[in-house]
Amino acid sequence: MEETLAPALQQRREQSLYRQRRIVTGPQGSRLSLDNGSVLNFCSNDYLGLANHPDIIAALKHGADEYGVGAGASHLINGHSHAHHALEEELADFSGRARALLFSSGYMANLGVITSLVGKGDAILEDRINHASLIDAGLLSGARLQRYLHADIGSLNKHLQKQVNNKRRLIVTDGVFSMDGDLAPLPALSATAQQHHAWLMVDDAHGMGVLGKQGRGTVDHFELDKKQVPVLMGTLGKAFGTFGAFVAGSEALIETLIQQARSYIYTTALPPAVAVATRTSLELLRAADDRRDKLGTLIQQFRSGAEQLGLTLMASQTPIQPLIVGDAQQAMTLSDTLLQKHQILVSAIRPPTVPKGSARLRITLCANHTATQVDQLLSALDSSTQKMTP
Repeated sequence: MEETLAPALQQRREQSLYRQRRIVTGPQGSRLSLDNGSVLNFCSNDYLGLANHPDIIAALKHGADEYGVGAGASHLINGHSHAHHALEEELADFSGRARALLFSSGYMANLGVITSLVGKGDAILEDRINHASLIDAGLLSGARLQRYLHADIGSLNKHLQKQVNNKRRLIVTDGVFSMDGDLAPLPALSATAQQHHAWLMVDDAHGMGVLGKQGRGTVDHFELDKKQVPVLMGTLGKAFGTFGAFVAGSEALIETLIQQARSYIYTTALPPAVAVATRTSLELLRAADDRRDKLGTLIQQFRSGAEQLGLTLMASQTPIQPLIVGDAQQAMTLSDTLLQKHQILVSAIRPPTVPKGSARLRITLCANHTATQVDQLLSALDSSTQKMTP
């Protein structure tokens, strides 16, 4: 085994594709205690700054006092607590759907939903840059997987026209694309789905909490309803600041998932204390217009400053602000320079997470950043990018 694996790992190192973990010794925040040093943190998905909120911490402690730590079993054995059930009801109300179902992670939610809804003889159509969990779920389902060009309705239509003999057709898209930060064209996708009698599923991991009224996400941002988007997935580990995921939809959809979603049936339930904490998080998130407004101001400050410096950003109005570098080694060098010389943490994203030739810094802004910290980032980027070789 060693003789086979070690050379492959060395090749990844030589190609600047090797991944390494860093050790964090404190809570999430705009500043992070990393590898025994303090750094400015511009690569977190804690968009509203709730991961270290005192009310959520207190709720987690209270939940542990009441329920202990582990759930003990799957939801269908004896692991489904009152805390889980109450959170599901509140998430259903939040998303404007009949019911919601908790999963242990967004990856597991996507696997469970897609493999429950389509299989052999069906078709699944996915945006080319969908999250890896959506692509993996499509492959695992056994349905015929077709990937249309990014946000291209014409490309989607061409694929749909070739799928007339399939029993079920499921269109799947991210709401906010996690590496580019742009929004899916949901109104056009919904109209196309209805035209072709297909279902539309939206993974709104990066839109929930940030977009829409009370942070209801990308679907609400476009003023679409549950008929236009019948399958909605959201995660709890980003803007919510806790952990887990949920799927929201009709009574029939949720009951189907309870009966058939293997990633729900065959795993231990989320710790009940996390569900208690997330109920508090949901209250804070719904009332967080001030945080969303501040986040919007920071995004505009960063984009305006980047334009003045001649930095080319992707077309994103969300907290995800990718700076395309191109070469994987240069992206790694820029990330290392920001960390070592400026004590700013920004992750370099490289293939296969993004297409070859589009390595980037994935800069993310959060509501607990300050205007001064954004200026520090801009200054550091200006200094660091000027030293890069063309």
